[in-house]
Amino acid sequence: MKKSVAAESASKAIDEKINELGDWRGKMLAKVRKIVHEAAPEIVEEWKWAKATSPGTPVWSRGGIVCTGETYKNNVKMTFAKGAALKDPAGLFNSSLEGNVRRAIDIHEGDKVNERALKDLIRAAVALNLNGRSKPKSRRASSERTG
Repeated sequence: MKKSVAAESASKAIDEKINELGDWRGKMLAKVRKIVHEAAPEIVEEWKWAKATSPGTPVWSRGGIVCTGETYKNNVKMTFAKGAALKDPAGLFNSSLEGNVRRAIDIHEGDKVNERALKDLIRAAVALNLNGRSKPKSRRASSERTG
């Protein structure tokens, strides 16, 4: 498994990616990044999955991966690692809906981002990561008897 780049290097790599795009996708990735940090100021930026065929992906984590910020020719995609477990009352998720774990938001040129709903989703993802850790399931002992 590849290690993520140190936080400072990751932030620099994300800055470079935004500048390199130089179009609406770079602006949208910058906007999404700002929203992520406003929603969860303690979030950690990472740069993962770099390999010969891919330069890597911006990742925001707290207690595990919260979401990624991928860029494609026609969209910017925010993939939530545990999105299927999150409530999405605003209906932001519009991609990867068939999976059992992840959910994604595809943002196209000209789309308006519902910042309040996105911040709520990010906070819920952080809470899920933090609350889901180190909690053993409660099981009753099989020898327990009543009577």
